[in-house]
Amino acid sequence: MTERRWGLTRPTEADIIKGGFSTPWDAPFIPPFPFRFRNCEILTVFYRTDPAATAFLTPPPVRSSGDVVAIHLYRMNDPDWIGPYHECNIMFGAEVAGRAGAYSPYLFLGSDGGVSHGREIHGQPKKYANPSLELRGDLIVGKVERNGIDVVTVTTPYKQRQADPAEMRRHFDFDTNLNLKAIDHIDGRPAIRQITSRRLTEVKVHGCWSGPATVELRPNAQAPVFRLPVLDPIEAFFWKADFTLVSGEIIHDYLGSK
Repeated sequence: MTERRWGLTRPTEADIIKGGFSTPWDAPFIPPFPFRFRNCEILTVFYRTDPAATAFLTPPPVRSSGDVVAIHLYRMNDPDWIGPYHECNIMFGAEVAGRAGAYSPYLFLGSDGGVSHGREIHGQPKKYANPSLELRGDLIVGKVERNGIDVVTVTTPYKQRQADPAEMRRHFDFDTNLNLKAIDHIDGRPAIRQITSRRLTEVKVHGCWSGPATVELRPNAQAPVFRLPVLDPIEAFFWKADFTLVSGEIIHDYLGSK
């Protein structure tokens, strides 16, 4: 017999083992797929770095490709479940098992639910921080603050040249995001060791503008983005979009391959 209280249905064992289940079960923390992001504002900045640095930060069997880094600063204005927040994804071109994409060594965001979802489901190395995206007169400014230090500051002029969103893909395919997922059992044994992949779907770009970029990175041992040094800022894009986050794929299973 179904047991209900406070307008809730008590889960069965079958409910618990289904995909998308999250605790606490009467106020779940992790959103199930799919969930929609609406009216997002994004500053994407590309810069050239030391290819030895990207290679060092890439877990085998993933291989870094090229010497270009992308910093995405998001103002998530209206996402399902999580509510408004800011996020920063730092990535570079990479390839694994014949698939090209972008590997993320660092992600920062100001949402505890977003941190938990990214780490538990995608395996993204998310940490809590204070990213921001501001319009300051004729300048667009993106920042990441952690531990009282502005570890990332990127800028571009405000909407000087309308651009085709396809121009952003000329450096690498950042739609395919590769991540290293690592979760242990409670007894310390490795439970999950995977390279995962996800793509955004139902992407609708409402506007895109490009311009010159500046990139400043400051050292922080807990947010060490300075390990991808800025050799040459390339370009920046400010764009507005809606998209849907859906389930992804396991590209490589370290434990299953043994």
